[in-house]
Amino acid sequence: MSYFVTGATGFIGRNLIERLLEREGTIYVLVREGSRGRLEELRSRWGADEDRIVPVIGDLSQEKLGCQDRIAELKGKIDHFFHLAAIYDMTADAESQRVANVEGTREAVSLAEALEAKRFHMVSSIAAAGLYEGTFTEDMFEEAQKVDNHPYFQTKHESEAVVRDECDVPWRVYRPGIVVGNSETGEMDKVDGPYYFFKLLQRARNVLPPWVPGIGIEGKKINLVPVDFVAAAMDHIAHLDGLDGQAFHLTDPNPLSAG
Repeated sequence: MSYFVTGATGFIGRNLIERLLEREGTIYVLVREGSRGRLEELRSRWGADEDRIVPVIGDLSQEKLGCQDRIAELKGKIDHFFHLAAIYDMTADAESQRVANVEGTREAVSLAEALEAKRFHMVSSIAAAGLYEGTFTEDMFEEAQKVDNHPYFQTKHESEAVVRDECDVPWRVYRPGIVVGNSETGEMDKVDGPYYFFKLLQRARNVLPPWVPGIGIEGKKINLVPVDFVAAAMDHIAHLDGLDGQAFHLTDPNPLSAG
C-alpha cells in the first residue's frame, strides 16, 4: 500500500500520517523545499525510517504541484492520494485562498490522474455549505447558500466542485467541522478561531453575576471536532470499500452550545 499526501506537515495532516504509519506501505509527502527541515523533525518524532516517509518537492501553485519529474517513477504505485494542503485561515486574502484552495486542488487532481492513483481523497469543510439554513446533509452540495459571502466559503465550495466535476480518479470528500486540539493530549496547532471565542465567553461570564443569562450567541450551536477524531475517521473511511463518489461529514452529531 502506497500513499501520496499533500499538507502532511499541517495540523490534520500530521495526525493522519501517524494513523497511516500504523499500516504498511510507503508514504510520499509533498513538501516545499523550504519545509524539508520541518518534515525531518516530524519524521524523527514519528520514528519513521526514510523508506516509510519519502519527501516529494513541490508547490500548490505549480502545474501538477511541481511534481512532473516524479510522475514516471510513481505512476501506478499510489493507492491513496490524500489532498489536505489548503489555506484554513479565514482571515487570508481572497486571491491567496483561491490559488491554494481552488487551483491547488485542480493541480492535485491533475497529478493524481497522471500518477494513475487508485483513489483521491480531498479534505473539504462544512464551510462548503456556505450560509445554508437548516440541516445540510452529506448528499447535498449544489444546495449550498451564500457561498460568496466570504472567500473561505466560496473557495471551499469551488474546490470541492473541482473534485466532483473534474476528477477522473474515484474520489471521496471529507467535511470536518471546526477542528480543535487532540482530545487526549490537548495538542493544537495554533491559538485562533474558537479558542479566542472561548476566552471571550469566559471573560464575559467572569464579569457578570452567575444569575445573568447568556446573551445572543452563547446559546448557539458550535460544531467542534478534535483533530484525532478527524484523522481517525478519514483513515477508517478511506480504507473501506464501496464508498466512492460520496462526501462524509466529520462532525459532532450532538454539537455543544457556545455557552
